[in-house]
This record gives sequence, C-alpha cells and structure tokens, in this order.
Amino acid sequence: MTLFTKIIQGEIPCYKIAESELFFAFLDIFPLQKGHTLIVPKTEVDKIFDLPDAFLSELLLFAKPIAKAIEASFDCNRVGMVTVGLEVPHAHLHLIPINVAADMEFSAPKLQLTKEEFIEIQQKIVSHL
Repeated sequence: MTLFTKIIQGEIPCYKIAESELFFAFLDIFPLQKGHTLIVPKTEVDKIFDLPDAFLSELLLFAKPIAKAIEASFDCNRVGMVTVGLEVPHAHLHLIPINVAADMEFSAPKLQLTKEEFIEIQQKIVSHL
C-alpha cells in the first residue's frame, strides 16, 4: 500500500481539496509554491501512462476546476501541470501556481508552511470550487 493510498483511506491526515469516485486531490506538504496540489487516482498504479485510458481523460477533467480554483486563489500567471512520479510509486499529477517556469523547479527548496498556513490555503482553494 502506497503513502497516497493511506492518505486516500484516511490513515494519514491531509489537507483535502476534492474527491471523486476515481480521484483524490490534496495539498502537497512539501510544496514548491503555496497552493501546490496533488491529484492522485484512487487506483494504485506506479506510472501515469499505465492508467486505463478512461482514467487519463477523467484525470484532466477532475483537475480542471481545481486548477481554476488555484488560479483564482493565488497571484499567478497560470497553473502548471507536472507528472514526475519519482517520489511515491503511485501515479499523480502536480498542479502548481506559477509565474515563471522556474516556479516548478523540483530541485528548489520546498516551502516550510505551518499547519495554519496549510489550512488557510486549503480553505481558499476549496472556496473557489
């Protein structure tokens, strides 16, 4: 069982943004930018392109309103979308508010946010859904 499955099942706490039958969205606790959100399929698959075809299209449809909510919540030019998938062996999509490409540099230091900051970010995004 992956770390993400444990989050989806409620065994590990998270700052949940949205959920559907197929997907779960929550804040990245090691964010590159405030609002950095992960979209995870509830099905445990290591590589994103190993997901069934229907999941791939549904993934973007699930992510779209979340990306719009992130964009409405933060001062950014757009929401970048990245699939790296090396950190956890469970397919996932990163949605990151960005102004320049360097805002999505995974080798950059991660933000250190307080619980209160995470809750504020979570509430801000959810309020725009």
